[in-house]
Amino acid sequence: MIPPMLAANPRLDRWVSFEPDGRARIAFGRMEYGQGIFTALAQMAADELDVPFDRLNVVASATGAVPDEGLTVGSMSIEFSGPAIRMACAETRALFTAAAAARLGCGPAELDVRDGAFVRGGAPTGLDYWSLAGDVDLAREATGEATLKTPDRMGVVGESWPRLDLPPKLFGAAFLHDLVLPGMRHARVLRQPSPDARLKSLDEDAVRSAVADVDILIERAFVALICDTEAKAARAHAAAEAAARWEGVRALDPALSEPAAIKTLPHEDFAAGAEPAGPSNRRRISATYGKPFLSHGSLGPSMGLAQYQNGKLTIWTHNQGVYWMRGIAARITGLAPEAIEVIHGQGPGCYGHNGADDPPIDAALIAIRRPGPPIRVQWRREDEFGHAPVGTAMVMELAAELDASGRLVDYTAEIWNTPHTGARGTAVAESALPGYVAPPRRAPQRLMPDGSRFSGGLLNATPSYEIAATRTLEHVIETPIRSSSLRSLGGAPNTFASESFVDELAEAAGQEPLAYRLAMLNEPRGRAVLTRLAEMCGWAKRWEAGTGRGLGLAYDRHRGRGAMVACAAELEVEAEVKLVKLWCACDGGLIINPDGARNQIEGGMIMAASWALKEQVKLGGAGIVSTTWDDYPILRFSEVPPIEIELIDTRDQRPCGLGEVSQGPVMAAIGNAVAHALGARIRELPMTGEKIASALLKG
Repeated sequence: MIPPMLAANPRLDRWVSFEPDGRARIAFGRMEYGQGIFTALAQMAADELDVPFDRLNVVASATGAVPDEGLTVGSMSIEFSGPAIRMACAETRALFTAAAAARLGCGPAELDVRDGAFVRGGAPTGLDYWSLAGDVDLAREATGEATLKTPDRMGVVGESWPRLDLPPKLFGAAFLHDLVLPGMRHARVLRQPSPDARLKSLDEDAVRSAVADVDILIERAFVALICDTEAKAARAHAAAEAAARWEGVRALDPALSEPAAIKTLPHEDFAAGAEPAGPSNRRRISATYGKPFLSHGSLGPSMGLAQYQNGKLTIWTHNQGVYWMRGIAARITGLAPEAIEVIHGQGPGCYGHNGADDPPIDAALIAIRRPGPPIRVQWRREDEFGHAPVGTAMVMELAAELDASGRLVDYTAEIWNTPHTGARGTAVAESALPGYVAPPRRAPQRLMPDGSRFSGGLLNATPSYEIAATRTLEHVIETPIRSSSLRSLGGAPNTFASESFVDELAEAAGQEPLAYRLAMLNEPRGRAVLTRLAEMCGWAKRWEAGTGRGLGLAYDRHRGRGAMVACAAELEVEAEVKLVKLWCACDGGLIINPDGARNQIEGGMIMAASWALKEQVKLGGAGIVSTTWDDYPILRFSEVPPIEIELIDTRDQRPCGLGEVSQGPVMAAIGNAVAHALGARIRELPMTGEKIASALLKG
């Protein structure tokens, strides 16, 4: 069977070839932006080819140079790109083995490959991939018939090979922000205060009094300030902000900053699962949880470069997909996709759909109107916080029925959220351009290959246990601000809510939280993860509630089919929450690179702790008003506790993506630990000092 990504890009030479310098060229369409995916996928290729890891040349991502695998999202690279590169390399190995056998006059089964060279009966044959490259035409489509290696025959997979992307980052050669091109010009874009705002006037003399040689580009409400240095562009932008007059600026209600307020907005409803439960004598329990709008909070603001000359547009970006970027640019500029080249570079990280798509479009729009020199657009922190898409607010109303033994037998999740991928394929500059037509307020439905409806808001909407009847009712809100995908979509907030609720159900049933979960979990791997976590965090010694110290845990199977993860949190609560230690036990199937896996899990745990305790986008005025780090605090390095991670490497299972698996269990573990410390529960994020005081007053 041909893996989906290979079926979409079937020619083998798009994935692998052998270069004259004795290296193997490996290409894949996933973007490296700090998650270590280039290294892990290269390990898979090295094993299937039997080529030393250090002889691989992993191709830099650019349109035309790599396969089109869409967007690098959803922690799906290992699960989808991995099988494609493995099969492409396995087929390549089989073709070259057949060519070697033909040369030697023997059967392919008599040959093996060691370090890229063919051996027969353990003895060298004098043939290798490079000497046979002229005999094998890889400009052919994959068949999916090659045999992949079994885990016991893998030598590169399973080892912590050094990250390919780190050396240039450590020595200052990797980041797109530092790229200097000959003749480069620097630009800043004056943003509309709100999408419908119209530019009434701009005092250009006032702008030129700040920077005499500024080139001011105005089309409708799109205003660009173009200079020969970044410092001048920043000064011109500041002057333009003061000199611009706008009309039609909206006024947002600050109350929309709080999750509950989104229930008042227009919405479309979708029901799924079991029929609503009828009257019963079972005990019924309900609770409501909330999560506010969140910023991606990348430490560096986004930027982009573009150059237009001789009818060709070249874009440099640090976004999540070069072909995706080309499609957006073609739609907005009107150029044919064939006239656009997109080159990927390293940036500050995406964590979903942040502002990375926007500055390249700003730069492209300017470059087409000012052909010749490269145009560099650097966003400010205020742009990133104020105009990049944000993760949606959510309200989760949960209801459960318990049987006579206290077991959870009926579960309903009613969820309010804006579309989790609603801003995909858009750019903030669009609303300023002539002829702009606003898209429909309701995002179109996304359908899966089987015809079912996909919604990021329903990921992990029900707990990962055996429950007789479950159902969901989703209310998709017309978003008041630009919202889109944030790491894990609705999965992490839903797990925070459901695993917090399971603790409440255990208490209502008069049962201990770990035992309550284990009684509903028949999956042996899941039980092993939970049991190991309990050993790691000393769960057996857990103390009584209400002492100011708390220990909580949570469990989740990512999206109901991926990695099985259990996390625990120990903390102290006074005026604020102080994290003491975090633990994670994870069964992610075959682990490709253990160090990379731990990095992904640990990063998710830290980010989730920050979401749980600190972060909230504030709305008001024309849009987002939390536009600085003072307005939008995140967890500081000094607040990050010791973290212990154990990988349960089940090598006989398929490898799972691990970039989004730890956030939900950590958020829930922190919530459960806070409830244990206080003897009172906080159901709405973030769990700030104000919410602690409120919970205690409510008793």
